[in-house]
Amino acid sequence: MFFTFPEDAHWNAERQAVEFGIIIGEYEGVVRLPRRVFKRLLPEPPTPGRCLEAYHLQRTRFERIAERKLRRRQLTEDGNIEITGRDLRERSPAAF
Repeated sequence: MFFTFPEDAHWNAERQAVEFGIIIGEYEGVVRLPRRVFKRLLPEPPTPGRCLEAYHLQRTRFERIAERKLRRRQLTEDGNIEITGRDLRERSPAAF
């Protein structure tokens, strides 16, 4: 399975989240990282700019989490993916 992650990360002000795309085969979805997730990662308040910066610094980590959630079919009601603080705490099998 080959996942593609377009270079399209952006801040969604309405959802208060960083969003980026994910593509595998015919599936095209959006991965969301709500502002509250970044409270765990940043030493300062999570502004949109800081959230985007943190996303870029940890992009590979977020992409792996998105892949794992898609493989497990852990999608939101709208067929997309939302990464939570719990996902950040979970270790992938390759990490052991």
